[in-house]
Amino acid sequence: MVQQAKRSATTVGAILASARQLFIERGFAAVSIDDIAAGAGIAKGGLYHHFRAKHDVFEAVLDAVQAELAAELGTRIQRIEGHRSPHTIATNLRIYLEAATQEGLRQLILVDGPVVLGWERWRGIDDRHFMGSIRTGLVAIMPAGTPPEEIEAATRLIAGAVAEAALACGAAQDPMAAVELHCRLLETMLCGLQQHGSGSHPD
Repeated sequence: MVQQAKRSATTVGAILASARQLFIERGFAAVSIDDIAAGAGIAKGGLYHHFRAKHDVFEAVLDAVQAELAAELGTRIQRIEGHRSPHTIATNLRIYLEAATQEGLRQLILVDGPVVLGWERWRGIDDRHFMGSIRTGLVAIMPAGTPPEEIEAATRLIAGAVAEAALACGAAQDPMAAVELHCRLLETMLCGLQQHGSGSHPD
């Protein structure tokens, strides 16, 4: 049983590695199950033993890529010296947006992702990997004693803003300029959350 599990894991790893490279290079629509199986060095039937359809392979690849980006972001957050601030949070968001808008990953995450999986499922994967770090950042910068429901609402607002920023940057002719613009405005939003605590309202 142990050997079988290892063989299965090896096969799945080969499938995902093959699919990742192909999806990045060609885009979802131009890749077939036969292409993925050939790249993994297995028969098509072997691929269907682990995945029902190309859509499922794509979802697994996207989930793995987002998990890697989230892990890199988590490592960076752990290395931050001193208190977290709107600037450090915006800087970390910039790193994610810059990575997501790289030529290959942009096609996978921002172009094909929402189309292949649908907006709700695409956001679900994004939220699962990044919502926690956004929430901890907001807890750090918002006034002590801020009610949990306000923290949760702020988390969803910022997560939604980051998702929209990612899509906008992915579609921009100059992605890096778009990243710069969106991150500057995100930092302004975060400063507002830091300055206006529970029950505070701008005049």
